[in-house]
Amino acid sequence: MITYNRLWETLKKKKISQYKLINVYGISTGQLDRLRKNESVSTNTLDKLCDILNCSLCDIAEYKKMDKPTEQ
Repeated sequence: MITYNRLWETLKKKKISQYKLINVYGISTGQLDRLRKNESVSTNTLDKLCDILNCSLCDIAEYKKMDKPTEQ
C-alpha cells in the first residue's frame, strides 16, 4: 500500500498550505482528497507535487507492505 503521510509532513516543513496547492499551483481538491485517503493518484500528480515542493518522491510517499490474510 502506498501512503502519503510524508506529504503532509513535507508540506508543513516547506510551509505550503493545502489552500496554496489548490489556488496557486492548481492541484485539485479531488486529488488532495485521494491523497488524504491514501487512494490511487496519477504519477503526473506526484511529479507535480515533487516539483512544487522541490523534493523527491520518498519525501511525499511511502510503500508499506500489507499483511496477506492467512488461508484456512
